[in-house]
Amino acid sequence: MADNKNNHYGAEQIQVLEGLEPVRKRPGMYIGSTGERGLHQLVYEVVDNSIDEALAGYCDTINVTINEDNSVEVVDNGRGIPIEKNIKTGKSTLETVLTVLHAGGKFNNDAYKVSGGLHGVGVSCVNALSDFLTAKVNWNGKIYKQSFERGVAKSEVEYIGETKKSGTTITFLPDSSIFDAIDFNYTILKHRMRELAFLNKGIKITLEDKRNNVKDEFHYEGGIKQFVEYLNSKRDALHNDIVYVEGKKEKVIVELSFQYTDSYNENIFSFVNNINTIEGGSHLVGFKTALTRAINDYAKKCNLLKENDVQITGEDIREGITAILSIKIPNPQFEGQTKTKLGNSEVRGIVDNITGEALSNYCEENPKTAKLIVEKSLRSARAREAARKARDLARRKGALDSMALPGKLADCSEKDPKLCEICIVEGNSAGGSAKEGRDRRFQAILPLRGKILNVEKSRIDKILNSEEIKNMITAFGTGIGEDFDISKLRYYKIIIMTDADVDGAHIRTLLLTFFYRYMKDLITGGHVYAAQPPLYRVKKGKFEQYVYSDAELNRVLEEIGRDNKVEIQRYKGLGEMDPEQLWETTMNPESRILLRINEDDAMSADETFNILMGDKVAPRREFIEENARYVKNLDI
Repeated sequence: MADNKNNHYGAEQIQVLEGLEPVRKRPGMYIGSTGERGLHQLVYEVVDNSIDEALAGYCDTINVTINEDNSVEVVDNGRGIPIEKNIKTGKSTLETVLTVLHAGGKFNNDAYKVSGGLHGVGVSCVNALSDFLTAKVNWNGKIYKQSFERGVAKSEVEYIGETKKSGTTITFLPDSSIFDAIDFNYTILKHRMRELAFLNKGIKITLEDKRNNVKDEFHYEGGIKQFVEYLNSKRDALHNDIVYVEGKKEKVIVELSFQYTDSYNENIFSFVNNINTIEGGSHLVGFKTALTRAINDYAKKCNLLKENDVQITGEDIREGITAILSIKIPNPQFEGQTKTKLGNSEVRGIVDNITGEALSNYCEENPKTAKLIVEKSLRSARAREAARKARDLARRKGALDSMALPGKLADCSEKDPKLCEICIVEGNSAGGSAKEGRDRRFQAILPLRGKILNVEKSRIDKILNSEEIKNMITAFGTGIGEDFDISKLRYYKIIIMTDADVDGAHIRTLLLTFFYRYMKDLITGGHVYAAQPPLYRVKKGKFEQYVYSDAELNRVLEEIGRDNKVEIQRYKGLGEMDPEQLWETTMNPESRILLRINEDDAMSADETFNILMGDKVAPRREFIEENARYVKNLDI
């Protein structure tokens, strides 16, 4: 029996965290992480309060400013947070909202019929995780102010003047002892502010960065219809008009907008109370069901399907569609791994009913466009059938069987996928060095012959005929498309190992496009990485160091002194390294640098891949010109 004296467990072992202490103790539970994502979540939480005021009909302007010290100010012209005393807490409502978890008007449907923030922890969490937070409220003709430090009130509510305006101003500086870094990324905030402006038509959102003197304003009277127009601006539309549907049933407001393009990819983005439901849910199922039924019914009614034609499925019908589905609901229930999947079962029927009726009417009133959609769906169905036959043939020959691995693959001896990794290497020269330098126990090497097929411009049947792509599919073991099964993945790390030059960047983009379009679970599951090979080797006497950027090179040269005794070797390709160097710099888990590829922003990723890999030259040129200043380690 264990010694009771040493294993005593009593009341004194129970830790009670009061007020906002739990937030500071476990910030990841409330904002997801203390990295870049969690940092920007602070801004979203404050802005969401202002958006809720807009949804309630009391706010039409929100101004977000990043100050020079990395503090953020959010100003709205809503009603303002009340300053009257709260009966339960004995504090002002302002202090209660900012210091008590689960305190807010969102729990009362009379105050907010619809709300994006679900748990009432938003702004209090921001307060808890901020070095300082100042709240200024324009309320009933008067201006009030209160200051906080790390979630604790440092002043009472102060009256500071008169005003004819209403609204709330929140200024906060994230706590550097909590977050990995407190440098806000303007591009990330810009994307979300634009998205919110699209989803809430008529509201004006400005974003200003005083660190770099840049400012953007987002204001869309057309709402999600303009959202679709924006997303398709780099694509060729199949029809000129953008379809818009709006309806309300049982307190659920449904908005849908879509347009087809000549692309081969499906791009449907769904939102619930402005929250991006990246895992879908009942609302998305309702729309997809309605779309499949409407197009099939129209095709049959107008005899557009021949007897010997293949059956068109929902997947075929959605090829080339860009759609935004946005619903507003009083009490959303979220589920799924990231709590971004709508679970309200009644919503499926509501969305199906509203969108289904509208889609049927649209087809009747726009026969030319409806026929174009049916014809595109048929082409997709035929390509899908051809791909299925190709897969069946390949399977019979053993080409897609995990036992028939590609001849160029140098496999590892370890059989547990969680312990295995595969390096996709550009060219035979680098492939040879990688095969010699690797750790054969857990590292597999698959060399590629030049650039792979650009899948952005190809259908699945053509993709499956590409030798390099077939090699990757069989090596990974997951299959592709309808056969994709993440549980059969043979390597938990898939590492793209290309040269640090223009060609290497191009191959990396082609590979990521393929993964994103046809094996997205590899990215969302955190299995895809990009190796970061060194650019230089610096040697002076006994001193030797590999450096990975020009900035690091300059720092090293400053430290050791710039003179004729310094030898600088520039690596233009992985093939220039011998096996030992390649292992030491790029493949050794103890010393290498890997960049994990994630899908933080599917919409932004889709837009970027479309620009870089699509047919239109002008958007690609604009993208390169706009982003050239951010390029590092470019070798031409």
